Amino acid sequence: MNLAFVESPVQLLNVLEWTHTRGGSADTTVVVLPPVDPMSRGQLRRMAELARDEGMAVRWQEARGETGAPLKALRALTGLIRRADRIVIGDPFSRYVQLLLCLVRTRRITVVDDGTATMEFVAQLARGERLVRWHRRGSRGPRELLLAPVTSAARRSFTPSATRTVEVFTAMPVEAPQAVEVTSNTFAWTRDRFGPPLITKGADLVGTSLVETGVIDPVPYQEAVTALARAHGATRYFAHRRESADKLHALEAATGLEIVRPDLPLELIARRGPIGHTVLSFPSTVVHTLPLALVGTGVKVAVCDIAPEWLRDSASPRAQGFLSGVTETARDVQRLSPWRVTAVTAEG
Repeated sequence: MNLAFVESPVQLLNVLEWTHTRGGSADTTVVVLPPVDPMSRGQLRRMAELARDEGMAVRWQEARGETGAPLKALRALTGLIRRADRIVIGDPFSRYVQLLLCLVRTRRITVVDDGTATMEFVAQLARGERLVRWHRRGSRGPRELLLAPVTSAARRSFTPSATRTVEVFTAMPVEAPQAVEVTSNTFAWTRDRFGPPLITKGADLVGTSLVETGVIDPVPYQEAVTALARAHGATRYFAHRRESADKLHALEAATGLEIVRPDLPLELIARRGPIGHTVLSFPSTVVHTLPLALVGTGVKVAVCDIAPEWLRDSASPRAQGFLSGVTETARDVQRLSPWRVTAVTAEG
């Protein structure tokens, strides 16, 4: 039995893509560990329906929110974990998943895409570094020190050995350690099940949670969205599931864009259509995944780089380099200069 742990809609989509490459989903059980925000939970429930339609067993396991929920979930999952032949993980940075890994005895581990975070995970694995999300400053506070043994144990679990194989299933450009097996995610399941989409004359803009994660300031972000929408004739703004309601209301008022809160990951929304002939984005997962999901449709994906002056003073020192790398390694996309975007805003 394959046992998968997912905490986001994109992770569950990529479990579906992984099982598709292996010929089917019947021997896979997915444990959904939902976050607390309503949009993520709604998308996860829709993705769970699709997974069940593909023959997967799906278990919804609350592990957050209530007092004692993490330990209760841990006890409930122990038997499943110990019976699994392979563990499939959507977020290797998740502290809760790292805790679950302490119970794992299987010789096979697969990490499926969690978007651009996969790039940082593989890079840290190759460099032998501790696992830290790229937008975090990496401080060693009391909580980090308390969880350090769990994180260290998880890192060992992701290191191939004579008794353990490790696979990374990804659409991202990665350079994995030699012993790690890398399997390409081509979004074959998505293309097989959805589309081709109706292509509209306008452009669509994809939102990002870089403001919510403390990477960039809200004012230059709103100015950039306004300028991009004006320059490319965008009419819709697909909100990231973590974007705040206040920020989206402000964007709608400033730009006149229709704010769309998708009920599925954007790769599926775009493939179902309708979708604009151009999709505009900032550095994010979709600049790598949308060209794969939309191959052969004629839709153009364009990415606007992040200017250094947009970054918050509190942003991680790694932020600019990481975001530039996300853009530079994307294939089949058009790059847009952030300085030209700023100029358009100033002229307006």
